Amino acid sequence: MDRRTYLKATGGAAAALSFAGCTGGSNETISIGSDIPYRPFEYETTDGELTGFDVDIAEAIFAGELDMEYEFQQTSFDTIIPSLNNGNFRIIMSAMTINDERDEQVDFSDPYFTAYQTIVVREGSDITSKEDMAGIRVGVQKGTTGAGAAQGLKEELGGDLEINEYDQIPDAFSALLNNQVDAVINDNTVSAEFVNGEGDGDVRFVEGEGAAAEEGENAPPYLTLTVENYGIAFRQDDDEFREEVNGALAAIREDGTYDEIYNEYFAG
Repeated sequence: MDRRTYLKATGGAAAALSFAGCTGGSNETISIGSDIPYRPFEYETTDGELTGFDVDIAEAIFAGELDMEYEFQQTSFDTIIPSLNNGNFRIIMSAMTINDERDEQVDFSDPYFTAYQTIVVREGSDITSKEDMAGIRVGVQKGTTGAGAAQGLKEELGGDLEINEYDQIPDAFSALLNNQVDAVINDNTVSAEFVNGEGDGDVRFVEGEGAAAEEGENAPPYLTLTVENYGIAFRQDDDEFREEVNGALAAIREDGTYDEIYNEYFAG
């Protein structure tokens, strides 16, 4: 029996794709809800293999430290917390920001990643600041903190911002390339994948200081609307398992495994 599987939603059914791994020490397979694709955190390769930063962290925690089998279950992000609380899976690993609203519905692990909400525009755009966003159309993914950051910016601009929501972030990026929106607000590392990949030469980050600099963070060279920490989400009655995962997360930080995974996806 493989340690890791990936359940890919296909209409009302789910098809299991197996990945290499040895048999774990627990009879339970940990089901992980995740919104896919969200490169570089969770995405499929051209061969259909699930990979990404969250996927490798899950491997290190569940297979490496806890000797457990696990599977990823593809889930829409805007319904992912209700799906967790309905028992559709055991935890969420999906580049999920810890915030007060979500903390009322789920419990989070210790933070395992810091991210920033950023603005991406077409290369020829006149937008160089938040103030320049007045009167434009911005694309976001439903249910994300990017959508929340866009709403906050709309309030700053006195309501003068049109927000277009998409089921998945690649749809928002495609809308930007096709002139259907003027900007996309999203997590910096995911946006960087698009800027340096599919959008190479055609899109850019809006530069400038922002929330990261204001909080004394090691600010990236582009405008940051927020500073956020990702966590693994658990149902609120799953404290014992959450503590086990926190212990495993601390262990992979201490032994260097976390840094190895981080450097694979984000170094440079």
